[in-house]
Amino acid sequence: MAAQRNTLPLPASPRRKSTTLLHLFELDSKNKSKSPKISLYLSNSENEELLSIITYFTSPLESPSPQDLKRLKLTQLLSIIKLKKTLHDQTLAPLMSMLSTNLFRPLPPPSNTSITSDFPDDEDPVSNFSPKWSHLQILYDILLRVVATTDPETLKEHVDHPFLLNLLSLFQSEDPRERDILKNLYHRIYLRFTFYRSFMRKSMNDVFLHYIFDTDRHCGIAELLEIWGTIINGFTVPLKDEHKLFLMRVLIPLHKTKGMLAYHRQLAYCVSQFVQKEPMLGGTVVRGILRYWPITSCQKEILLIGELEELVENIDPDQYRKLALPLCSRITKCLNSWNSQVAERALYVWNNEHFVKMASAAIEEVFPVVVEGMEKNLKWHWSKSVGQLTENVKVMLEEMHPFLYSKCLEEIDLREYKARLEEVKRKEKWERIEMAAARKQFLQPPHYICVSH
Repeated sequence: MAAQRNTLPLPASPRRKSTTLLHLFELDSKNKSKSPKISLYLSNSENEELLSIITYFTSPLESPSPQDLKRLKLTQLLSIIKLKKTLHDQTLAPLMSMLSTNLFRPLPPPSNTSITSDFPDDEDPVSNFSPKWSHLQILYDILLRVVATTDPETLKEHVDHPFLLNLLSLFQSEDPRERDILKNLYHRIYLRFTFYRSFMRKSMNDVFLHYIFDTDRHCGIAELLEIWGTIINGFTVPLKDEHKLFLMRVLIPLHKTKGMLAYHRQLAYCVSQFVQKEPMLGGTVVRGILRYWPITSCQKEILLIGELEELVENIDPDQYRKLALPLCSRITKCLNSWNSQVAERALYVWNNEHFVKMASAAIEEVFPVVVEGMEKNLKWHWSKSVGQLTENVKVMLEEMHPFLYSKCLEEIDLREYKARLEEVKRKEKWERIEMAAARKQFLQPPHYICVSH
């Protein structure tokens, strides 16, 4: 449950006349029609209007009339704030308290407690639309407007560390509309409140680590990674050690979670940004992905094959020789997969000229592994399309280095011949053992056991 900020007491108004909020807004519209100039500060009546909106109708079971009235009040409040450039401090404090009280609420328990990992990248696995969104959207628009127009030094008293932590906790919401507007709001605060950037990065890192090593469930990982994508894009080269540690301790382990399908596009973008800024980090990233390679999820394998193919295009060519064998070994295992989609995706990698160039850097080490995988596919794979693609890749590899390919085929035949000899010797040995056992049993006299009654 996110901590709520206490509502500040309203300033006393001993001579204030009894009036309705609607009447005050009508007075405001009349005043604006009479005066051609718009004041930069709120008038006393407008301050009273802002201070009066602190009650929030939260129950969806209420009759429509109070909810509609509340929506009307919030809409009018947003229109006033859009027309004004500066808010009085006596208005800003209760306004921020009202926003905090309404937004920082306990979220409902997750509607689906099981971890889902079989959703395509363009679908949202957790979408539970909130019935309060008609009010929440206006509240977020008001807060976004205040953050965008108010001086950060003035707003620092209200947008503090607890406020940011409460805002971050709302990314757990299952409503994708709320997570999207939270993403824009949190990023706007990061851009304007430069003195909070280090704290905000650390807070997001804590959410990631809690997700990876503890809960394995969070609805807003994709949105937080989108924020990080823009942050990484602004990093200067050479990268600081803090940012490299974030890559190794957070981004790479995010590849191993069960829900990776929900945020893989954003994760791959963040990782590629690091490798583009410092190509030497490519080796660390590739080895990390290979370490967390999935065993039972075919969809994750397809996504990771595509990510590796993209990374190869940005890796420093000096690392080709070190990465060629582990990368080609993994791709070969994937093209031998009984899942035809995984096998086809792995075979298509050989159309990438950067991947072929990397394999050529250590061709004598790579070819024996690759050729054996190709021949295994041609003999045993059930899919005709996989067999046809394998034949195409085989032709390409033979044209690349015909002598080495034929040499690898000879070595494969020699290994198979030796394996057949070993199998024959093993069978002959077992036959001799069985014959000796049978002979011994035939020659040995029977033993009788006496049982006394």
